[in-house]
Amino acid sequence: MSIVYLNGDFMPIEEAKISPLDRGFLFGDGIYEVIPAYDGKTVGLAPHMQRMFNGMAAIEIKMEKTLAEWQTLIQSIIEKNGGGNLGIYIQVSRGTDVKRYHAYPENVEPTIFMMTMPIKPAVEADASTAKGFSVGVTQDMRWKRCHIKSTALLGNVIHFQEGYRDGNDEILLYNEENKLTEASSSNAFIVKDGVVITPVLDNQILPGITRNILLDVLKKDGSIPFEERDVTMDEVFAADEVWVTSSSKELAPVTQVDGKQIGDGKVGKVWEAAFKLYTAHKFDY
Repeated sequence: MSIVYLNGDFMPIEEAKISPLDRGFLFGDGIYEVIPAYDGKTVGLAPHMQRMFNGMAAIEIKMEKTLAEWQTLIQSIIEKNGGGNLGIYIQVSRGTDVKRYHAYPENVEPTIFMMTMPIKPAVEADASTAKGFSVGVTQDMRWKRCHIKSTALLGNVIHFQEGYRDGNDEILLYNEENKLTEASSSNAFIVKDGVVITPVLDNQILPGITRNILLDVLKKDGSIPFEERDVTMDEVFAADEVWVTSSSKELAPVTQVDGKQIGDGKVGKVWEAAFKLYTAHKFDY
């Protein structure tokens, strides 16, 4: 039985209840995070929480919990669910008002919900055995504040469904200028002539924790050059390698985009080298 946390108490998930007037339910008025833990050890806990704090500040949700208090709650829910390989889902909504009204209510306590989800063991960084992803492409039709990790994910869900319906693992998104933004639930990378390239962060792109850890690891190691810059969709199709990254996927190699083979159609050696570096250092964050 899964144990969850809701507004100060741990309980079986079957007992967790919120009001239909909760603004997370009515408006998607909330912020969330998913933190991976392997054998009970988290990856990127501090940067995940900082992103959540930034998101709450951006939409003016006020909360007094410190990072240390969150760390204690996260460790508790991991232990109560048996450790192992888990994704820790955290959602903070603005809370429950007495009426449905668009403006932010005053004197409302945020709703805090946490649960765990089983995740697959970490994939070995081996190009000869790694699964190559197939992804679709479509124009990015989401809202203009994608840097905020909001629970209002309908735009992402619709895009993901487009790819899923066509049998793809993900879908890459591009803007009106035919430039790559990200994927529906991941950040995106290309590799050309040994250089790792990813779009620079702006309001179109969620600052992914796996993305940021990877770039920091590459910077510190120095053996694989990388760039943050605009990436056109023509560059995507002409790339030697394409990757998508997220907390659940880690670094996923893409071998087919919109039905077209990427590079030689095999998982690339730059992916293998970068993923080995990431794997060696991911628990440092």
